[in-house]
Amino acid sequence: MVKAARAAQAWRAYKQVSQPGSPGLGARLRAIPKMIGATTRGHYPGMSKGKLGMLALGVVYILSPIDVIPDFLALVGVADDFGVFLWLMGSLLGESGRYVDWERRNIQARAFPS
Repeated sequence: MVKAARAAQAWRAYKQVSQPGSPGLGARLRAIPKMIGATTRGHYPGMSKGKLGMLALGVVYILSPIDVIPDFLALVGVADDFGVFLWLMGSLLGESGRYVDWERRNIQARAFPS
């Protein structure tokens, strides 16, 4: 059930990337380092430091040789890493798209103050 939810989240992120007018995949990927920096400095209100920490834990889990389900258990061991990967990519792509939109609005607001 949880893996299906992760796959659905990744599918939603893919659909968002492919919508006309939405930030594309390249823009979203390039925005991730800026989004992380803006979040850690407290400039981007769209993401909490707690969520950023959860994303970091997802990266650590994927890279760590220690797993909840060991990888030597054929497909089952790789499936938990893949589920975390799907969640991580869905979360990063969705949040970076919101960051790009937020950044565009802020640039426009500074260029054309009311």
